[in-house]
Amino acid sequence: MGKRKVCVVITARPSYSRIRSALEAIQNHAGLELQLVVAASALLDRYGSTNVVIEKDGFTINRRVYMIVEGENPVTSAKSTGLGLAEMATVFDDLKPDVVVTIADRFETMATAVCAAYMNIPLVHIQGGEITGSIDEKVRHAVTKLADLHFVSTERAGERVVRMGERPDRVFVTGCPSIDLAKHAIARPQMSVDTFFKKYGGVGDEFDVTKGYIVVLQHPVTTEFQQARQHIEETLHAVSASGFPTLWFWPNVDAGSDGTSQGIRVFREHHMLPNVHFFRNLPPDVFVQTIYHSKCLAGNSSAGIRECSYLGVPAVNIGSRQTGRDRGVNVIDVEYDRHDILTAIQTQAALGRVEEDPLYGTGDAGKQIAELLADVPLTFEKKLTY
Repeated sequence: MGKRKVCVVITARPSYSRIRSALEAIQNHAGLELQLVVAASALLDRYGSTNVVIEKDGFTINRRVYMIVEGENPVTSAKSTGLGLAEMATVFDDLKPDVVVTIADRFETMATAVCAAYMNIPLVHIQGGEITGSIDEKVRHAVTKLADLHFVSTERAGERVVRMGERPDRVFVTGCPSIDLAKHAIARPQMSVDTFFKKYGGVGDEFDVTKGYIVVLQHPVTTEFQQARQHIEETLHAVSASGFPTLWFWPNVDAGSDGTSQGIRVFREHHMLPNVHFFRNLPPDVFVQTIYHSKCLAGNSSAGIRECSYLGVPAVNIGSRQTGRDRGVNVIDVEYDRHDILTAIQTQAALGRVEEDPLYGTGDAGKQIAELLADVPLTFEKKLTY
């Protein structure tokens, strides 16, 4: 019997960090052939050209799918998903994979999941069963119902998938592949200002990162997209007032990201931000290393809950985007209030390291996923198991 053809679809910057270690394990597995499809914002320069990072990491991109409609609002999100569905059908018909892998809960993943289901291709879903609210919640659980195999990050997530009517023997707790990157990041030396800013560019003043800094990564909330600019302005005021050297990363392409981006640009024009440097993207391992050596991570990225939990890095989680997600003791939750955000940042930054928590895995998820993809029976017929 020949190698199983495993088609992994990456649609955005965070999706790559969530699957990179599994890509390496699949590529190195004697019984598997990796087919890599890169789509949506992962192809766009203004969101960091993740495709360039992927190729620099040594992976071959088999197909590119351009599907993002300009606008970053609910209408364009729906239209982008529709374009993706049409394009993915052609890609899957051409590549003829034995199994398709989709990651997490971004709106573009609906295109991958629906297409694979309609084309009778077994579908693997990474990171199902988690709770966050907003449109991500609907997408994640819809993909769970379309998927045939579930590789979840935590025991509780696995229990939720089974309670949704999925067969227990098709649910596997692998941990999150992003924790694999975090495990390796611990061993990397701390960055120096001479190499960091020159190598990775960005916008803003340069400063000595070896003397301590914080990281900010805040995305718009799709169900609150009209308040995106107001939300980001509260964080900008807090970070400016803190005085901490800050490495700030650009938001994802979601409904409301125009408001977030505009808020950042206008604030930069009207306020002095000598303590902040903005980046579009970093290679996943460098991004995790950046978090590891920081005083804290502020914003609403799941990295504050996943990677930071494993690394023991304090996090300030702002707003509703991660509501309900399993979390460790490293997280403080605050609302969109500049005074509360500032107080939380000051509190967390003073902690140093907190207790490490392997809630989302121990650093071997990629290997587990590759082994399962090689050995688990592949089917596409499905019934509820209540």
